[in-house]
Amino acid sequence: MKIKITLFIVIAFSINLSAQEKKKDTINAKEELSEVVVTGQFEPQSIKKSVFNVRVISSKDIQNLAANNLGDVLNQYLNISVRPSGTSGRSTVSLFGLDAQYFKILVDNVPLVNEAGLGNNTDLSQINLNDVEQIEIVEGSMGVIYGANAVSGVLNIITKKSSRYKWSVSASVQEETVKDEFALFDKGRHIQSIRAAHTINDNWFVSIGANRNDFQGFLDDKKGKDYSENDQLRGYRWLPKEQLNGTALIAYHKGDFRVFYKFEYLDEDIDYYNATVQSGYNTELGSYRYANDKRYLSNRYFHNLNTSGKLFSQLNYNVSLSHQKQERNVEDFRYYLLTKNETSNVTVKDQSMEVLYSTGTLSNFFSSKKVDLQTGYEFVNNKGYSLVQEANNVMTPIRKTLENYDFFASAEIMATERFSVRPGLRFSAQSKFKDQYASSLNLRYLFDKGIELRGSYGTSFRTPTFEELYSKQIFDGHFFTGNENLIPETSTSYEASLKKTTMLDSGLQIANTFAGSFLDVNDRIDMALVRFNPDTGNPEYEYINISKYKMWNFSTMNQFKKGNFTFNIGAALIGVSRKIENQVFASDDRYLYSFNLNSSASYFAPKWGTTFSAYYKYNGKSQQFVEGSSEYIISDIDPSNWLDASVRKTFFKNKFEATVGARNICNVTNVNQSNTNQSAGHAGSSELNLAYGRSYFIKLTYNLNL
Repeated sequence: MKIKITLFIVIAFSINLSAQEKKKDTINAKEELSEVVVTGQFEPQSIKKSVFNVRVISSKDIQNLAANNLGDVLNQYLNISVRPSGTSGRSTVSLFGLDAQYFKILVDNVPLVNEAGLGNNTDLSQINLNDVEQIEIVEGSMGVIYGANAVSGVLNIITKKSSRYKWSVSASVQEETVKDEFALFDKGRHIQSIRAAHTINDNWFVSIGANRNDFQGFLDDKKGKDYSENDQLRGYRWLPKEQLNGTALIAYHKGDFRVFYKFEYLDEDIDYYNATVQSGYNTELGSYRYANDKRYLSNRYFHNLNTSGKLFSQLNYNVSLSHQKQERNVEDFRYYLLTKNETSNVTVKDQSMEVLYSTGTLSNFFSSKKVDLQTGYEFVNNKGYSLVQEANNVMTPIRKTLENYDFFASAEIMATERFSVRPGLRFSAQSKFKDQYASSLNLRYLFDKGIELRGSYGTSFRTPTFEELYSKQIFDGHFFTGNENLIPETSTSYEASLKKTTMLDSGLQIANTFAGSFLDVNDRIDMALVRFNPDTGNPEYEYINISKYKMWNFSTMNQFKKGNFTFNIGAALIGVSRKIENQVFASDDRYLYSFNLNSSASYFAPKWGTTFSAYYKYNGKSQQFVEGSSEYIISDIDPSNWLDASVRKTFFKNKFEATVGARNICNVTNVNQSNTNQSAGHAGSSELNLAYGRSYFIKLTYNLNL
C-alpha cells in the first residue's frame, strides 16, 4: 500500500512539473561530457548527471594491464574479490563478501548466460575484452532496472559499435610466463587476437574479431600428464585451458534510429589429468600403466539484436532481443602413459542453460526537461539442464524451465537545477516462485564548488539457482541435495556518497569520493545440515532458506590528475554479520571486519610515446564462520598484496605498440586459512589457492587505421 501511494505521488508530481516552462540548466551547461555512461541511465549521459555512483574502467586501463579477460582487470578494484580456481579453471567475483550469485554481469545491458545461470555465477576468465569500449560498475541494489539477482551491484561491458576511421585493423600477440614456467609452445600463456572494423558509409558499420587464449597450465610440484609413477604427483596444479572467442557486429544508424546485431562465440577446453596412476596387463600390451582422465568442453552462443529511436517524434524507445546458450560437456577417457594414446572416450552433457531474453524501455514522455518517466519490461525463458547423482551412483538428467515476466517504471525529476529525485518500482511475475517486487529511491544534489551528494534506497531479490533447486550428490555416505521448495531471498540496501571535484590554477584536478552503504539480506540460502539419517547415522545436507546477512561499508576513492600524470588511491572498510544455522546449532551474528586498499599511477611521456603504469591492491585479513563438529567457529584468511606494472610504447605513428610488464609482482600464491579441517572436531588450517605467483608478459600490437 505504501509503495502504491508513493508511486501515485511521484506520477502526480511528474505531471505537474511537465507543465512548467523549460529553464536553462546552468549547472548542466558546465558539465564535462567526455565521460559518458549508460548503465542505469534513461539514455547515455555524462557521469555527473547520473543519480548513481558509476565507476568506469576505461579501455586505457585494460590496455595498460594487458588484460585478456575480465578477471585480469577486476582483481585491482576496491570491494571486489576475484576467486580463481586452479582445479576447475573458473574465476568468479565477490562484492562486499557476497559471491557471484548476487552480482550481475551484462554485455550492452543484456545479462550474460553461463551453464549455471543468467548474469550470475559468471566465469570471469570466459569474458574476452577484445572489443570493449569501457566497463561500468554500479554498487548496491539495482533490482528495479536489472531485475533478479542484482543485489550487490551490476557490471556492464560496453562494446565498440562505431569508429572514426574508414578501416581499422588491430592484431596482437601476447606471451606470458606462468610463474617461472615458459616455453614457446608447451608452457606459459599464449594469446593471439585480431579485430577488423569498417565504416561502410555514414550509416553502416561492421566489425569482426577473434581471440585465442592458450594457457598451458601450471605444474608447480606436479609432473605433468606423462608422469607414470603412482605417487600423486601426476597432473597439474592449475589445469591447462584453451579458449577461442569470436565476435561479429553490424550496426546501422540514421538520425535518431539505431540498430545493431552482435554475435559472440566461446569454445573452451579444460584438461584434467588424474593424479592416480593405475596398472594393468593384457596379452597385446603386456604390463601397462594408465590414468582415467577427462576434459571439460564448454561452448557459448550469444545473439543480441538491439534497436533504439523515437516514436511519435518524442518517445525514446530501446529494445533488446537475445538468444543465448552455454553448454558444458565432460569427456571421460583412458590415457595410456607408455603409448600416449586415448581409448574409451565417452562424452556426456553435464550442464547447459538456454535463454530467450528480451527487455525494452520507453522514456521521454514529457516535453519538459524537468521530468522524465521511463517504463519497461523484461521477459526471460530459461531452460536449464543438469546431470545429477542419485543414490547408488545413478546419474539422472534434470530438465526444467524457469520464466519471469517483469514490468518496471522509474521517474527522474529535476525538482530544481541542483536537486534530482529518481523513484522506481518493479513487478516480477515468476513461473516457479511467488511474484516478486523491487523498489528504489535515488537522490542527487549538486552543491557549489564541485560538490555532489548522492543517496539511495533499494529493495531487491535473488531467485534460487538451478543448482540450489535441483542438484543432487548422493554417494558413499555423502548426501547433498537441492530443494524445490526454496523461496527467493529479499534484500534492502542504503547508500550515500559525497564527491568533490577541484580544479586548481596549477592545472591539478582532484576528485575525492566518500561513500557508505548498508545491505540487509533475508531468507539467505545455504547448504545446511538438516538431519542425521536414522538408519545409517550419516549427516544429510540440503539447501534451505536459513541464513541472514548484513553488511556495512565505508570507502573513499581519490584521484589526482595533472597533465599526463594520474594517481588514484582508495580504501574500504567492510563489516559483515552473517547468521548461519543448521538443525543442530547456529552461529552468532557478530560483525566480522576486513579492510582493503588500492592505488594506481600512470604517466604518459609524449616525447617517447610511452605510458608507465602501476596498479596495487591490499586485501586485508578477513574472517568468516565455518561449520565445526558442534558449533560454528571463525576462520581467518591472511592478508595479501597485489602489484601489477607495465610500460606501453607506440612506434611508427602509433601503428605498432609494445607492452611489457609483470603481474602479481608480490608473488602471491597461497594464503593461510585457519580452522578449515574439522575432522573429529579438531580445528586445523589449510591454504587458500589465490594465484600461481609472479608472471611476466610482452604484448605486441599492430594497428592500421585508414
